[in-house]
Amino acid sequence: MPSKSAKPRRSGPRETPSTRRIAIVAFPGVTLLDISGPAQVFAELAAIELPGPGYSLSYLSTSGGLVPTDVGMMVDTAAIDSVRPHQVDTLVIPGGPGIWDIREDARLMHWISQTLPKARRVASVCLGAFALAWTGALDGKRAATHWRYCPRLQDSFPSIRVEPNAIFVKDGRVWSSAGVSAGIDLALAMIEEDFGHTTALDVARRLVVFLKRPGGQSQFSTVLAAQASDVEGRFSALHAWIIENIASDLKVETLAAKAGMTPRTFARTYASRTGMTPASGVEALRVETARLLLESRQVGGVIEVAKRAGFGDDERMRRAFLRHLGVSPTEYRNRFSGG
Repeated sequence: MPSKSAKPRRSGPRETPSTRRIAIVAFPGVTLLDISGPAQVFAELAAIELPGPGYSLSYLSTSGGLVPTDVGMMVDTAAIDSVRPHQVDTLVIPGGPGIWDIREDARLMHWISQTLPKARRVASVCLGAFALAWTGALDGKRAATHWRYCPRLQDSFPSIRVEPNAIFVKDGRVWSSAGVSAGIDLALAMIEEDFGHTTALDVARRLVVFLKRPGGQSQFSTVLAAQASDVEGRFSALHAWIIENIASDLKVETLAAKAGMTPRTFARTYASRTGMTPASGVEALRVETARLLLESRQVGGVIEVAKRAGFGDDERMRRAFLRHLGVSPTEYRNRFSGG
């Protein structure tokens, strides 16, 4: 079966003074979306009138040529030797199952090490954080990576302050992001830093993506988190029922009756299965519901959203949002809408 090939426009060493080079490293087994997600975000700037120098994209590998990604598609690259370290404005190191092998690629690791101190900004996507860690770029810094690999990163590099729930982290000139799609959030945040919120919002709207998830927001939703903890799925039906009746008075007695347990047994079992008390579980699902309502903008004001999500009043919802997301409902809606 012939291989499929995704061939982004190759950016060689030619670069006009009016652009800033973003160098994205590729290697066999790189995750395609770790490259294509940020690259698509950066490339959208070409269609927008910018207040300053735009970006040029370079896809680089050790020897250049076609590089196989984790899904079998190929990325066309230039050799790392074609770009000198001082020519790089932003260095992006993606992740993927092939990341573990690049530590043995002396040429690539040397080029990365030479480029890191010269670039204005460096970033990793997903498992790319390990490449930054091997070079010492993350020593003493906060960092994010895919939630499954946070313990490994922390255990291997105790000096790094790993933030296991963060979508992306910016610590000085070093950025890092969580798994796959989080690279899109990181790229949007970089555009916002360089060109302002309005430009970043324009790019997000063109790509029909959410702008802009706070970097510290959880990597996965409350519903998924509860399902992941409840490995036997004992409360899946209950969670679905709660969401369908989210505006009701969801007391422990009501939930226990729905689960077919006494209140005391239910409270104990629910906490052991999900890691949350019943009250905390209901509140988290209400935050999830309110988030979706705020994002959709189908419900007018924050007060109405609070009623629909079962909070009763907007102050209770505000406190819950601060506990779970670190932002108020109004701030959350503004980050999505640009309002």
